[in-house]
Amino acid sequence: MSTPRPVKLNETEIATALSKLPDWRLQGGKLHREYKFADFVAAFGFMTGAALVAQALDHHPEWFNVWNTVRVDLATHDAGGVTALDLKLAHSMEELAGRQPRAEK
Repeated sequence: MSTPRPVKLNETEIATALSKLPDWRLQGGKLHREYKFADFVAAFGFMTGAALVAQALDHHPEWFNVWNTVRVDLATHDAGGVTALDLKLAHSMEELAGRQPRAEK
């Protein structure tokens, strides 16, 4: 028995989901978020934890890291947009980010 493929969410579903992810936004058809951590070690710690979650979900982010900043874009390429899988990873990332020291504002 094969696993059902994720289904692309519509604009209303995405808007509702983003209300629970206030620092995320839709940008270029993807969920987008920028994290700023206290330093490179905290940023890398976040990425390491997120990589383990992503691997377990078999769903991998597009991301970019320079020193204390990690920029993340999430979309399900097979579905052609944002799916529940992206939301699950985003929520996991929020939890993981909360465990790392953050940059002073």
